[in-house]
Formats: sequence, structure tokens, C-alpha cells
Amino acid sequence: MSLLTVSSVAELREFVHQAKFKGLSVGFVPTMGNLHAGHMSLVKHANKQCDVVIASIFVNPLQFNDLSDLTNYPRTLEQDQALLEENGCSLLFAPTVDEMYPNGQGSQSIVSVPDVSMGLCGGARPGHFDGVATVVTKLFNMVQADKAFFGEKDFQQLAVIRKMVADLCIPVDVVGVPTERNNEGLALSSRNGYLSANELALAPAIFKALQDVVNAIQQGNDFDSTLEQTQQRLNQQGFKVDYLALCRESDLKPATAEDDQLVVLVAAFLGSARLIDNLPFPLNRTTD
Repeated sequence: MSLLTVSSVAELREFVHQAKFKGLSVGFVPTMGNLHAGHMSLVKHANKQCDVVIASIFVNPLQFNDLSDLTNYPRTLEQDQALLEENGCSLLFAPTVDEMYPNGQGSQSIVSVPDVSMGLCGGARPGHFDGVATVVTKLFNMVQADKAFFGEKDFQQLAVIRKMVADLCIPVDVVGVPTERNNEGLALSSRNGYLSANELALAPAIFKALQDVVNAIQQGNDFDSTLEQTQQRLNQQGFKVDYLALCRESDLKPATAEDDQLVVLVAAFLGSARLIDNLPFPLNRTTD
């Protein structure tokens, strides 16, 4: 089946209407383009669970704090279309900014998700998750999919979307898909394209640091000292750590020794690229 590309909400809704009229289930993969194997993993999971798969490509200006970052974000539509078709996507929704925000961005209603949006990437990029929540709410309302698929690499984003869907009673099942990594353990990301050859060779150290934190915590080491030592080591290796945090997996509150399921999250600059990664894990306790 060849990929159909549409740019208007009317065309998108007509496609979805026809699919649901035939009794087909609809899976949705929202993206900002510049697609790679991590995105294709989402498409493959959607294909396994749904009859029809819709992807979107929209570089959302509401979630960018830095205008130059928005301007420089890689746009590779033809390459993305080929990948989507190759991996069994049925329809690509590729709207313009005017189609998404017909009344202008300044007068757009904003969706704000409290608590899980605070701190971590939300602290480093004020307003970022308001932009994410707003555009994803709009896309959910446009597509009206049965299931929507998001990568676990963007762990805080996934938590924000899950809370938003629950709070606003949006009838879509949000499915988290495990992070795709290269052979050295580096999480796949469009931002890896900003790395030089030397930086690309160093970048897997960020995942190794997360693994070291998990091992240390599970062996009973102190939370704060473990994080501090690991952050110092990353900085010495050439990273500029934005944050390294140990949180409760369920709501991203700071972890305590009483919690069962934890996640360690990191954001760090390597050259001009801001890399993020995370590793969920159980807090195994030894008993007498």
C-alpha cells in the first residue's frame, strides 16, 4: 500500500472516517520529522496493534524556546515519506503552521499539564511542555485514533501526555515504546545529527553513566552522592550536564528509599547538541 500524504485537517478526517466506517482500528505516531529507526519502531508497534497507521510530521513552533533551534531543526520530508512507506504507514499528515494554528499562535488556547511538566526538561525549557501538550491535544482531536505511540526516550514528555489524556478524558490509549539504541547504547535521536565524529564516539558514555547509577543505587549506595559523582564524571568527560535526577517513575517526584519503581534521567550538552536519556529500574531491597 502506497503512502498517502495530506496537509489539511479535512482530508485527514475523511481518511479516518472511511477507515472507521470499515471497522478498522487506527494507530497514530506523531513526530516532528527527520525520521530514524526510533520512529520506525513506533510505526512497527502501531502496525502490530492497529489496522491502519497514521503518522504526522509537524515542527511545532509552540514548543521551541529558541528561535534558531526552530529554524535549524532538520526538515527531510521526502526521506521521511520513503521511510514511512517502507515501514507500512498508511497516511502522513503534514500540515502547515497556518493549518495547525489558523488564528495565529498568539491567540491559541494553551493546554498546561501541572506537576509532571515541572523540573527536568520543563525547568530547562520553560513553556516547552505547554507547547507539546497543546499540539498533541489538537492532533489527538484531529486524528481520533484508537492508540497513539510515543518513545520512552522522551520519558517526561510521555508522562505529560499520559496525565493530560487521563485528566482531559481523551479517548486514546497512549502506548510507550522502548528506546531504540545504536550498538554502543546511544539513544537514537534526530539531535544526534548535530554531533561531530568525535562527539558521536563519546556520546554513548551518557547511557553507561545511567547504568552505573542504577547499579550503585541497587547496591545500596546513597542517592545524592551517587548522582553527584556521576555528574562530575560526565562533566570531566566533556559533557555539560543540564540535570541528572533520580525520580519516582509514576509521577517524576524526587525518589525516596520508600519507592519501588524509579527512573534516572539525564540531559547533557555535547557540543551544540542537547542529549536526553533515561533508565527505569526497580529499587531492589535486600531482606534479612
